[in-house]
Amino acid sequence: MDITENIASAQDATKVAHDESLLSPRFYKTDFAAMDRFDFKPLRSEWDTLFAEFERDVNRSHFERDEQFKAEVQALPEGLRREFLHFLISSVTAEFSGCVLYNDIKQNVQNPDMKALMGYMARDESRHANFINRCLRDFDLGIDLGNLKRTKDYTFFKPKYIYYATYLSEKIGYARYITIFRQLQRNPELCFHPIFRWFESWCNDEFRHGEAFAIMMRSDPKLLTGLNKLWIRFFLLAVYATMYVRDHMRPELHQAMGFDPTDYDMKVLHITSEITRQVFPMTIDLDNPVFRAGLDRLFRISERQRELKRKGGVFAAIGRAALTVSAVGIFVRLYLLPTIPNATPEQIRLAPAW
Repeated sequence: MDITENIASAQDATKVAHDESLLSPRFYKTDFAAMDRFDFKPLRSEWDTLFAEFERDVNRSHFERDEQFKAEVQALPEGLRREFLHFLISSVTAEFSGCVLYNDIKQNVQNPDMKALMGYMARDESRHANFINRCLRDFDLGIDLGNLKRTKDYTFFKPKYIYYATYLSEKIGYARYITIFRQLQRNPELCFHPIFRWFESWCNDEFRHGEAFAIMMRSDPKLLTGLNKLWIRFFLLAVYATMYVRDHMRPELHQAMGFDPTDYDMKVLHITSEITRQVFPMTIDLDNPVFRAGLDRLFRISERQRELKRKGGVFAAIGRAALTVSAVGIFVRLYLLPTIPNATPEQIRLAPAW
């Protein structure tokens, strides 16, 4: 469903959640046997510390709506309402995707440490997804998550791809939530929905989940060296570009919170880059004007593709195919831009978690 279309029913919301475009959250399967063989010994003390944090479960009572919550839900202008609903549906799909993946790993491994870790993270993501879904129900647009699990397509990712992509997604989620929370804390008149009041503690869950994947990668240094650096570079660019294009498709949402979409995205990417440099061997040069221009071109291509999709017909299909080739060319050029090295493999291995 096109982001410019209104969401008028639960069926419309479900259609958005099922979308399989490049910009949409996906559901994943992985190699459970490989996950089962994961060795927690190299960084045992760090794992024990992280497990203790998960066990304390400081947010166990956080995702409960107070009496004010529903009273604060207000009617929104049409454009803002549409973009906000797409934001909520994308968010609930992403959170539930994590819940399903982590729970599937838990159910298919025997390693007690892996089983415990995935159980903790599935617990947290389930809370997040259900909390967002209750917000959608305020608009009579709740999604049947059980049905979504059964019917949405799944993509297979090797464990290392799961590590790279999910680590980035969790850390970028932290950066997004804390940036929004601080903006609305400074400007409470811009807080047009009560969900934003939950973002400060929420982002701590995102950060903790990212740390789990950080320790996984640091436990096996070969994941951060050699040819794997090419995969890290790919996922950095793919995740950053996806966020940039998606956010620029929601201008009214960002303007309502007092953000320019480009300024917001670059702030989030700089926060994420500062965090990930303590694990990954390189970061993207975010201030390179070629990089920024490339992201803008990818967004414009995405906009044009949406226009042609709405238009329909053979010539529109040919135009969309040509635009896809152009987008791939831009992505390759951005991929080949010089990156900023962060540390030697030995420094990465010995560096503490952020």
